[in-house]
Amino acid sequence: MNVKVRIKFSKYGLVKFIGHLDVMRYFQKLLRRADIPIAYSTGMSPHQIMSFAMPLGIGLESDAEYVDIEITERISSLTALKLMNEQNVEGIRILSFRELPEGAVNAMASIKAADYEVSFREEMKPDFSCFEMLKDMYEEPQISVFKKTKKSEMYVDIKPGIYRIWGNDDRIGMCLSCGSTLNIKPELVIQAVYDRLKKDFPEHALLIKRKEIYTESDGVRISLDKIGDDIL
Repeated sequence: MNVKVRIKFSKYGLVKFIGHLDVMRYFQKLLRRADIPIAYSTGMSPHQIMSFAMPLGIGLESDAEYVDIEITERISSLTALKLMNEQNVEGIRILSFRELPEGAVNAMASIKAADYEVSFREEMKPDFSCFEMLKDMYEEPQISVFKKTKKSEMYVDIKPGIYRIWGNDDRIGMCLSCGSTLNIKPELVIQAVYDRLKKDFPEHALLIKRKEIYTESDGVRISLDKIGDDIL
């Protein structure tokens, strides 16, 4: 019987410019090179059983990316970490390898929130305190921002999707809603500040790092790597 496993990894440096499909192909090769007993689907075109949680946008770094896989035999978490990191390129680091409990929802379907760290490129720092503006806005009952999608353009209230703001002007931390119901990106939160001041939000002004991804259990947010146990 296959064992379901959740892998946590970081993505940093030049690898942040690699898109999701290339990251997925990289992991397919990494698992083979590291001799991880990955399970394959059945049928005419077998493929590795693999599911990523909320693929990261190009140009963003992360301390908490997740991929769920199935393996055909048990391998200890310490051994898997060693084997995979020995084969890794600079910019990818495997952080945990945990067996999921029976009936666990896959990472993508269970996402509820994520922490981000946001800073401005040195040459694009604003001439006002963005953090103080965010704190003031957060005290208001509604935060409206003009949002463009492929199908529409409209003003939306993003306040329900902003769970927490912390930090300072050098590094702004924010916990935001993620998933199919309400998905708020950190760029949209900073854009709301510029909209409030009637200033143009410069493109590519932000450096964004995802710090953690959360699911919910009994109304409490817990990080995805807290589900399951290390394999001994």
